[in-house]
Amino acid sequence: MNFLKADETILANYKPYNGLMLINGEFCDSVSRARVDRIGPAHGIVVGNYPDGSREDVDLAISSARRAFDKGDWSSLSGKERADILLKVADGIAARVEEMAMIECLETGKPLTQARGEVSGCVDLWRYAASLARTLHGESYNSLGDATLGVVIRQPVGVVSMITPWNFPIWILSQKLPFALAAGCTAIIKPSEFTNGTTLMLGEIMQQAGLPRGVVNIVTGLGDKVGGPMVTHEHVDMISFTGSTRVGRHIAAEAGRQLKKVSLELGGKNPQIIFPDCDWEAAVDAVVFGVYFNAGECCNSGSRILVHKEIADTFVRAVVEKARQVPVGDPLHPEVKVGAIINNNQLNTIEQAIKTAREKGAEVLLGGKRITTDKGIFLEPTIVSKVKPDMDIAREEVFGPVLSVLTFDDKDQAISIANDTCYGLSAAVWSKDIDICLEAARKIHAGTVWVNTFLDGFAELPFGGFKQSGLGRELGKHAVEDYTEQKTIQLHSGSRTNWWLKNGK
Repeated sequence: MNFLKADETILANYKPYNGLMLINGEFCDSVSRARVDRIGPAHGIVVGNYPDGSREDVDLAISSARRAFDKGDWSSLSGKERADILLKVADGIAARVEEMAMIECLETGKPLTQARGEVSGCVDLWRYAASLARTLHGESYNSLGDATLGVVIRQPVGVVSMITPWNFPIWILSQKLPFALAAGCTAIIKPSEFTNGTTLMLGEIMQQAGLPRGVVNIVTGLGDKVGGPMVTHEHVDMISFTGSTRVGRHIAAEAGRQLKKVSLELGGKNPQIIFPDCDWEAAVDAVVFGVYFNAGECCNSGSRILVHKEIADTFVRAVVEKARQVPVGDPLHPEVKVGAIINNNQLNTIEQAIKTAREKGAEVLLGGKRITTDKGIFLEPTIVSKVKPDMDIAREEVFGPVLSVLTFDDKDQAISIANDTCYGLSAAVWSKDIDICLEAARKIHAGTVWVNTFLDGFAELPFGGFKQSGLGRELGKHAVEDYTEQKTIQLHSGSRTNWWLKNGK
């Protein structure tokens, strides 16, 4: 395998980003003044330095968000006024794409070209959310009799805690925050401790755009010291979390104790089902893209393929040959498609999954080994065959560049295998027979089913999962409504017509 190295001069003049938290409209260190370095997984150097937040910082941030919401500094604005500021934020992101892409590349280890596409793609999410701020509406009922008018309005849910992961730091935050702001909510944000940079930069952009004091607060730090209090605090009305199913279960349980509203986007074990009449070249390319995009560190990763036995051997050989061509290496190299793994713990988890699969009888057709470099954390693109549906590698997230290959005899068996996990985030079906595609799309238990494509996405289309892949949906025209509560106002006019006691009788 050819490991691509970037020009060493690219980092020669790089200065680590020294970020500050945002609390009550002010950029600040933590109360303790403690700070931590982020060591980039691809280069082994300090790429950022951030406050190490605590419960006291969280209390200050939540108090700020609560005060801003209760005063109505944001929620009482018109939809147009909120939209105007969201559009300014979008413009601010567009103006800093290169800066934000660089820090995201260095902190996550993903290719710079991919990070650049993600940051620039966030601009559209903010602009779409701005359009929804102006179209959010309720309902009216004038069919209740001459003396009654019923009105159903939507009000912002209140203070929202948002906890985001390290794999798509600014993208996933942009699937949440602008929609909550469009509804009139205030927010507290905790990015992953591995990827604080772009979130704090977004804080700078929002302040420059004129967001009122305290509407958005950002606290950096570890999950137990920062994330935990954000979930349990009595002044938080809703929690929006993206991450592992294990942590999502814990958050749902904690939220249930106080009956907080919760939105969870969790794990996935997403199948691509390959029928014999598929568009061969397109399907092969989509399989390789689906599993190696973002080094497989993606809840939507196409981490298992289900191939009809009639074509399995030939199709898998084609996938192996295509996978050999995937450029791996320094994420600053313009041709690299697969960069570094986020940290050593994650690499160990991936390697253990491959080892366990081997012990259960699976065969590694490609890769399976870490790549030895001077400083970085890398793994070869991997393909595992002879996988049975009951193996862990066929059922559990690996969250790395590892493809599991299963086979099936007919359509019904393919759908059954696809559904035979605790997850239900996404899937794909490859066939030129529209009847097969539609039947599979209807019967597969997943929030998104792609037909003859994979990992396409649009702001207009909702995203979320079935089963243990989560609760609720992000994006789409109803995304703003998720951050609201419905209120019924029943208006009676004229004299009372429905007496309970009249004249003492």
